[in-house]
Amino acid sequence: MTRGTREIEIKLAVEDAKTGRGLLRAAGFRVSRRRALETNTAFDTPALALRRAATLLRVRESAGVATITYKGPPEVSRHKSREELELEIPDTAVMRAILERLGFRPVFRYEKYRTEYHARGAGGMATLDETPVGVYLELEGTAAWIDRTARQLGFSPGDYVTSSYARLYLDWCAKSGVEPSHMVFADESRKTATSAARLGSQRTRRGPERK
Repeated sequence: MTRGTREIEIKLAVEDAKTGRGLLRAAGFRVSRRRALETNTAFDTPALALRRAATLLRVRESAGVATITYKGPPEVSRHKSREELELEIPDTAVMRAILERLGFRPVFRYEKYRTEYHARGAGGMATLDETPVGVYLELEGTAAWIDRTARQLGFSPGDYVTSSYARLYLDWCAKSGVEPSHMVFADESRKTATSAARLGSQRTRRGPERK
């Protein structure tokens, strides 16, 4: 499967997964893809040319499916918008070997539990992401759909998060006094997501109250 598009998205911080699920259900969303662990590896050149260009080359594995994704430089205003090219790959080990032969190397690993949601007639998709540094709802669709859905969920534009998970992780490390490494769950035998990290002015939603 191949996919090429321009993604428009935001994140919304929530206190925990239970809160996020409740907000989505109250807004009419239902699970379209069950909770699964995602393992992501970002690749770059030794000189970090992709990072300097604000682009991303990523290999993802989740629920037995592997993909390679290129993301172009983001355009950030109220929402984050960027080119996204994605291809399903049959053999992750071979793809990693190809990338390394081309001069790329793994530079950052990050994990999250993701649950996908859709609502009837919706013009976009919502996901619930449980990460080692917080729990987030992610809305992807048209700008108008994102704004309308965020209001339904009880959020305002001031709550929008457009940072990548890599940036959220670095911010969390700085706030927690932790040396940055990889954003992976500490206990490999029992991966559980934590409550949302409170980063700077970022706010979390505690329940289904509305603004």
